[in-house]
Amino acid sequence: MFFPPTKVLYVDLDKKDYKIEDRKDLFEKYVGGLGVAVALFEEECLRGVDPYAPENPIVFAIGPLSGHFPVATKTVAVFKSPVTKGYGESYAGGRSAFSIAMAGYGAMVVKGASDKPVYIAVHNYKVQIKDATTLWGMRSTYAVGRVLAEVEPGKGRRTIFRIGPAGERLVCFANVMVEVYRHFGRLGLGAVFGSKKLKAMVISGTNQYPITRRSDYIKAYNDIFNEVVKTGKMRKYHDLGTAVNVRPLNEIKALPTRNLTASRFEHADDISGEVFAETYLIRKISCIPCPIGCIHIASLRIPFDVGYDYESLYVPYDYEPIFALGSMIGTSTPAGLLKLIERVDRHGLDAMQAGVLLAWITEAYQKGLISESDLNGVKPEWGNVENYLTIVDHMVYSDNEFYATLRKGFRELVEKYGGEDFALHYNGNAMPGYHCGPATVVGYTIGLRHSHLDNAGYSLDQKTLKSPLSPEEQVEKLVKEEQWRCLLNSLVICLFARGVYTEENVLKALKAVGLDLTQEDLWRVAKEIYRKRLEIKIREEGFNPLKLHIAKRVFETETSHGMLSKEQIEKMLKHYVEVVEKEYGVKLPNER
Repeated sequence: MFFPPTKVLYVDLDKKDYKIEDRKDLFEKYVGGLGVAVALFEEECLRGVDPYAPENPIVFAIGPLSGHFPVATKTVAVFKSPVTKGYGESYAGGRSAFSIAMAGYGAMVVKGASDKPVYIAVHNYKVQIKDATTLWGMRSTYAVGRVLAEVEPGKGRRTIFRIGPAGERLVCFANVMVEVYRHFGRLGLGAVFGSKKLKAMVISGTNQYPITRRSDYIKAYNDIFNEVVKTGKMRKYHDLGTAVNVRPLNEIKALPTRNLTASRFEHADDISGEVFAETYLIRKISCIPCPIGCIHIASLRIPFDVGYDYESLYVPYDYEPIFALGSMIGTSTPAGLLKLIERVDRHGLDAMQAGVLLAWITEAYQKGLISESDLNGVKPEWGNVENYLTIVDHMVYSDNEFYATLRKGFRELVEKYGGEDFALHYNGNAMPGYHCGPATVVGYTIGLRHSHLDNAGYSLDQKTLKSPLSPEEQVEKLVKEEQWRCLLNSLVICLFARGVYTEENVLKALKAVGLDLTQEDLWRVAKEIYRKRLEIKIREEGFNPLKLHIAKRVFETETSHGMLSKEQIEKMLKHYVEVVEKEYGVKLPNER
């Protein structure tokens, strides 16, 4: 066996100290990645801990394929989320998994909190906790990355995690930026960094892992590589990226528009992946080690100020920010969209959460629930990019009552100002960019991080447009898909490659790195990881999907499967409770 490394780095920010332990026991039991991260989180996290408490651990983990197989690019982070106040899980690519592996670790755990701003520098087995006072308060995540790139070694082999002002100021939906164009997003890891006064992490290494099963490795690698690059399974991610979804989703009435008052956007063609590629795309880049190049970078030329020269901003785009900062708030031009994406990235905000909040703000203002005074004199209007840019700035920097409440999250905002019927979140996490049908909505609700990538309900809805399934069949498929993704997220592959990493290919790849598993082993591990995640979610949130808020708006706007009914969704959620109790032996808290 040559991979993965089974050492775990534990960093204690209270004591400014660290230790390294070999946790071969966990890697053998859970394969790696998500499974190991969940097990470590369960060991380290006190029951009921506040997300901003020093006792909230952050666990990073990679998998047995990281850095050695195509599209095995991701690092998983597990933590207590300030967005949902419960289980948090996020993924990022870039160089992250490769660098952690080369540094010699399979996982890292960050505990405690510093009394002053710090960053963690890990270079092989040399670990330092360094003063970050001069980095704290910088108004751009990009600038922080450039400074650390100058002062830390490991160029070309290192990964740099860092937060922006949103994380410092504990905006609950703050991101952690990775390299320049990737993020740990959605569930507020940036705010957890900020609560620990942890500005950044820099990780690099020079460890090597001898290949002992060389012929198995070469064959498995070539088979998977050829599927990735020589079939059509991943072509769309290279050609137009996920922005290719804009037109098809709009066509089937599945593109959330103006706070989901509609599911078609009349300007969808203007902000489509095709238009971005024709007018703004300048290059494509990949995570390590991925041959696809799905990260699409646009160039936006803007003036410094009236009468001054221009500058070019390089902005990543994909479907999720196009939906959240485009159709969801009525932005109809690529230039306007790119300005908004760049601004939320600069601050270190999650684009999806920011966009869906902007949509709620606009409608709440229209209905008289909030005023211009609450918004510091800004008037939100569908498609008014300049006003939205100002509101995004206020999300981070304004300390008035409204913005201070907004920084705590969707649920606190609605509790204080109303507008629950059109507050499009699931357990605090803003809705993703799909309004496809019943499996989509149930998928968001039962997904253990309330993400479209938990169980791909949106995809199931699209596949069953012409061949509907019963409510029970839909739920069972969602649960099985989420369970399988627990295994894929333990490898840790990018889920864009889920069509390539079939059971057969997963077994071949694992054998090549020294793990002789069977199909039954894969499903056993996947089921155990799902169960542990569910138990933690119940422990920390009292999770029962029958209790969760689903906005009335969801049932008022047509989907690709027509109008949804509360009775239909509730029937599916009740069946989920039955499935969980039968298949996993896990008792959910009492219904409402």
